[in-house]
Amino acid sequence: MSITTENTFETAIEQALVQNGGYNIGDPNTYSKELGFFKDEILAFLQRSQPKRWEKISAIHGKDTENRVLQRLYKELDLRGALDVLRKGFVDYGVRFQMAYFKPASGLNPDAVQMYNSNSLKVYRQIYYSKKNKNSVDIVLGLNGLPVATLELKNQFTGQNVNHAKKQYKDTRDSKELLFSFKKRALVHFSVDSDEVYMATKLEGSKTFWLPFNQGNGNGKGNPISKNKDYRTSYLWNYILQKDSWFQILQQFIHLQTEEVISNGKVYKKEKMIFPRYHQLDAVREITDDTLENGAGKNYLVQHSAGSGKSNSIAWLAYRLTSLHNASNERIFDSVIVVTDRRVLDQQLQNTIYQFEHKQGVVQKIDKDSKQLADAISNGTNIIITTLQKFPYVIDKVGEIPNRKYAVIIDEAHSSQGGEASKKMKEVLGVVEDEESTAQEPYPNYGEGDDDETILGQDIVNSCIEKSAQARGQQTNVSFFAFTATPKYKTLQVFGAKDEEGKPKPFHLYSMRQAIEEGFILDVLKNYTTYELYFKLTKAIEEDPQLNKKKTAKAIGKYVSLHPHNLAQKTEIIIEHFRSIVSKKIGGKAKAMVVCGSRLHAKRYFEEFKKYIKEKKYQNELKVIVAFSGKLKDDNYPDGVSESELNGFKEKELPQMFEKEEYKILIVADKYQTGFDQPLLHTMYVDKKLSGVKAVQTLSRLNRMCAGKEDTFVLDFANDRETIFQSFQPYYEITTVTDETDINHLYDLKARLDDFQVYWQEEIDEFANVYFHPNTNLNNAKNQKYLYSFTDPSVERFKELETEEKQDEFKKSIRSWTNLYSFLAQIMPFVDAEFEKFYAFAKLLQTRLPKRDLSETFQLSDEVALEYYRLEKIKEGSIDLLKGEEGELSGTTEAGLKRTKEEEALLSEIVSVLNDRFGTEFEEADKLFFDQIEAELMEDEKLQKQAKANKMDTFKYAFEDMFMNKLIGRMDQNQDIFEKILEDKMFGDLVKELMMKKIYRKMNE
Repeated sequence: MSITTENTFETAIEQALVQNGGYNIGDPNTYSKELGFFKDEILAFLQRSQPKRWEKISAIHGKDTENRVLQRLYKELDLRGALDVLRKGFVDYGVRFQMAYFKPASGLNPDAVQMYNSNSLKVYRQIYYSKKNKNSVDIVLGLNGLPVATLELKNQFTGQNVNHAKKQYKDTRDSKELLFSFKKRALVHFSVDSDEVYMATKLEGSKTFWLPFNQGNGNGKGNPISKNKDYRTSYLWNYILQKDSWFQILQQFIHLQTEEVISNGKVYKKEKMIFPRYHQLDAVREITDDTLENGAGKNYLVQHSAGSGKSNSIAWLAYRLTSLHNASNERIFDSVIVVTDRRVLDQQLQNTIYQFEHKQGVVQKIDKDSKQLADAISNGTNIIITTLQKFPYVIDKVGEIPNRKYAVIIDEAHSSQGGEASKKMKEVLGVVEDEESTAQEPYPNYGEGDDDETILGQDIVNSCIEKSAQARGQQTNVSFFAFTATPKYKTLQVFGAKDEEGKPKPFHLYSMRQAIEEGFILDVLKNYTTYELYFKLTKAIEEDPQLNKKKTAKAIGKYVSLHPHNLAQKTEIIIEHFRSIVSKKIGGKAKAMVVCGSRLHAKRYFEEFKKYIKEKKYQNELKVIVAFSGKLKDDNYPDGVSESELNGFKEKELPQMFEKEEYKILIVADKYQTGFDQPLLHTMYVDKKLSGVKAVQTLSRLNRMCAGKEDTFVLDFANDRETIFQSFQPYYEITTVTDETDINHLYDLKARLDDFQVYWQEEIDEFANVYFHPNTNLNNAKNQKYLYSFTDPSVERFKELETEEKQDEFKKSIRSWTNLYSFLAQIMPFVDAEFEKFYAFAKLLQTRLPKRDLSETFQLSDEVALEYYRLEKIKEGSIDLLKGEEGELSGTTEAGLKRTKEEEALLSEIVSVLNDRFGTEFEEADKLFFDQIEAELMEDEKLQKQAKANKMDTFKYAFEDMFMNKLIGRMDQNQDIFEKILEDKMFGDLVKELMMKKIYRKMNE
């Protein structure tokens, strides 16, 4: 039956390309094995499309013209590669020939459209490419006589599949043959069956690296069933290889990436042909199609997993956006601004963009100062690469920016979406309506004029306040394109596209699950081992001192974690585990990272590691590096010590030093936990509480692939498996949110802040009159003194609050309010000028509130002894994430205010809940301890009034204070539970939450 042969599959593809793809059938016998192209087709194209140039070269070469031109083309292909020749053509004796005409960005030039139509695409079947043997390749795609792609096909009815095609390339396709020679002829090779497609740009026998080119199926690998009763892989020839699509890929996507590699003191160039993966191509095209339809002023969220090639996706999108024209042939964007979230510009991103061969001046990286950025924006530079940190200064540097349209591409959206830097960016780029100034007296003379002059300027100030608030929202002339693997709740709300149910979701998705299943990243949860800390603390002093409850809890936790025995035992476990197991991974090149909870932990670990390595004489086996920010004071370093002083080399040299073979372990504290790509990282030792996106980002440092790396390992001293599972699950497939953040929370929290009576409204109003006046220069000392004078009274009232707890509560609440407003103002359907005034006032006030003297921090080292300490292996193995589950993020922690949810368990079941969740061994008798505290709380009349007068979000503040008082009052009755609540924050928070919800409900029944 012919249906069971590859011939049938070939025919189906050929017919589709000819009937709908813009191809013609080519004669395979015209392929020149000596030259590696179809010489007759090339000559016909040159003479047909460029007759005057052909006439000119003929006058030079005479009868030998065809041979001389073909030989010149052969030499150029050998020197520069097929991609460069296709894009730039070649020159023979001063006559330049084009080898391809690409589709113009607009229809303004009819001649360019005509030249595009002069191209010739052909599909050739069964090309016998070798002079050595009779091997053939199933399909070759030719462009104007140059072979640009090969396809090896497998019909599964014959019992073979795509893996057999890959093996055929590996075993019988010699890269020395011209057709398969890297970059000189065919630019990409496809292995195809009816279900899957794989691609490679460089054939190296068994070393050939194959990338899946699949659409994804249910957020996993593979392809979905065709809706048109076609092959699952029909998108390849019906969509990807279709003429317009194929030319766009050749012109704007494929590029040769060149990197410099140093080996034995010599510098070598390493070249890699980059062909877009399906999800990259699809994302860029879907975004640009939507932008063409809607124009500027829309937000897009791209959730692409780690390992997705984000830098290339951003580069391709940037180039596409610069060339977009609407139906009137007008550019949709005047400038494309690529914003990274790191102070040091992402070199990989810049290099990717610079690899494209376009005219000079298209791309400008901002690596000097904010004036350079202001000039680039003012001059309308096509593509600008900068950092978010520079934007707050631009508004002071830029004069009048004409109303233009901007595309802002944000790398790692979750780190860049909020706060003043983001608002300033919108102010700089946003459309500003001109208004006539009615101010009689500029504010440099504020307070020196009479009352009439101040009142005359009030309308202008009010207008400026409203503009400031509007600048936080969506701008009609600015489109944001946000890329992230782990969108936070805020990210989804600000950049997400609403579905039918009103839930914000990513505009485009390449899931963690698909990336893992396709082999782009490793599953970091596959080998996950947790350890649990059991310890008892006893008083070492005779008397029982009255200790501040919050300070006690914090000090106990810190004392235990920094105890020398604790660090020594963990150090031994880590180093011996690394030596016996990890050091043998990846051909003996594996490295590890130790994640610490603080800078002090990192330094102490570093010292303990050095000490242990010296004692065991392991110096020749491994060296360690430590990473933390700034200078750290400790017993041995009263003046402070930096990571560079401990390591013996400069801070910026750390990534390069860690590359060296002798450095095996990197100890970090809030550094290198995000954006750090070291493929040799195999194992992570975690001694820090992690949850949510932080857990995903930190553990994902391990997921990078490299040759010989088949697995990863995590040894976790600080977190339980359930927390890690709950952190990763939302990002495994598609991420959305559970609910909208209630804007009324802003009013609720503001009312609570008002109750403190720290600030007065008249002071805020006077502050705003200066702060928002268009003629006020805040860097001018004359004006700045007024801002100090309007915030001074609030600072004094803050100092007069009765207790430190009240001061801490006010600080926490005002910080929560400003963070919440900064986020919500970007999505609020209205503008509240009073909030904008208070926000500006509150931000400055926070900077002036007294800070606690670090020398007075609470310590227990002299009062508490470690009775016994035991580290026990709890469980090891894979943490399996759920397939087919839609991950949801809640805005509760992001917004600073928790919303009421259904209780997970009855309070009467608290003991079993705690035992299940935390592995404790409390018995039913321990329930009495909770019952007694609950009874005392229920009887408290003040608490009853607060429960009835407030929402639970507000009630919790009063409840937590009362709960701690009752807990300390009964600490002698059950020391185990008391210590567990104080020491384990997650445990204590759950107890308080369960009890608070029940008490609040019962008091309001």
